[in-house]
Amino acid sequence: MQIFYVTLVSVIILLLFILPGFILGKFKMIKGTHLKTLSTILVYVLTPMMFIDSFTKVEFKTQDLINMGYFFIFTLVLQIIFLMTLYFVLRKKYEDPKYRVFTIGSVMGNVGYFGLPIVTTVYPSLGLAACYSCIFTATMNILVFTFGVYALTEDKQYISLKKALINPTLIGLAIGVILYCCNVGYYINNIENQYGLIFIDKLMGAVNLLAKMSAPICMIILGARLSTVSFKNLWTRPMVYLSVVFKGIVFPLFVFVVVRWLPFLDESLKGAMVVLAAAPCGAIVLSLAEIHHAQEELAANTVLVTTLLSFITIPLVSLLLYI
Repeated sequence: MQIFYVTLVSVIILLLFILPGFILGKFKMIKGTHLKTLSTILVYVLTPMMFIDSFTKVEFKTQDLINMGYFFIFTLVLQIIFLMTLYFVLRKKYEDPKYRVFTIGSVMGNVGYFGLPIVTTVYPSLGLAACYSCIFTATMNILVFTFGVYALTEDKQYISLKKALINPTLIGLAIGVILYCCNVGYYINNIENQYGLIFIDKLMGAVNLLAKMSAPICMIILGARLSTVSFKNLWTRPMVYLSVVFKGIVFPLFVFVVVRWLPFLDESLKGAMVVLAAAPCGAIVLSLAEIHHAQEELAANTVLVTTLLSFITIPLVSLLLYI
């Protein structure tokens, strides 16, 4: 049961970062313009730094690179399958936008800012755990600007291959993988006082500092948003609870069932995939809903409630790792 308790404590500690944002929001010390600025910093600065930091902490190994490739393919395919299944089951009800929000909210999770610290805690000896989180984030972002926007709008004109392939997340992943293949992590960890590596070491220390800011900043933003929401409306939407069940339980269970018996994937890779699949609904769902004017309040409530209840859903999903 150790993984269960480690996961539970990790999720609770991460959720505590919501409190500063909530308190500052209640006292009107954080405004909507502040949240936009913080979100911009989070997406365009802290996210790429998180990716670069993750890939420069591990030494290059061919088998690990192959495992990353497996992880990329399987996370992308599993998300597509689950999204398409929900789409074909619910598409006749898509005149009501709440079903569109539910579709993407059941798959697109906060696998980076929320999932990364959880999976690295669950697998402390797995150096690639953080890299897996970044890869999962990247595959999700590919779907955000393709199948995600189409599922939300049912209009192909909003599909953007350019945004799907050129965005801070994919750019950060590309830089991180290049540095990993150049084995930058090895040189930083094993060679000192040569060829300016002291400067590189200090530079990577700054990157690491920015990377560590990503999860707290994300939670503070969520806390500030929570402070503006009516608690009555937050907890009285049935569709929100359905999203909690599907995003927090059904989707990771689906991932577990599919990858459990694949012999060419090691257990830690499978476990990381399942834990990350259980990450709560990502803020990107709210952003898409706001852009396309589709049930913004429901999207906000879905993000907040799945996050708040993740102290229940993620530890429960971690029990699958004992099977």
